[in-house]
Amino acid sequence: MPYVRGWAAAKRGADALAEQLRALSLDTDFPGLRADVNVSGEGVVRLGMIRPDAAQLLTCLLTAGLSVEIAQKLEETDPGTPGSECSAA
Repeated sequence: MPYVRGWAAAKRGADALAEQLRALSLDTDFPGLRADVNVSGEGVVRLGMIRPDAAQLLTCLLTAGLSVEIAQKLEETDPGTPGSECSAA
């Protein structure tokens, strides 16, 4: 059954996100986090209803993570980039 494969993928994604949220003590901000499937049997991760400040915090965390990743990739491609000697605090 194809939906089982989709749900299993969604469960892995939901579990990985839940683990990171627990590490940051944010798991209680996402009580509705769960795996599901759509009508096509594709896995989806539902965040559930969350408070606006939890959504804002998640946005900030994603933005910070992406910024670090971009900075690391820039450093790898051009170690002499001005400002690359600065570390993110």
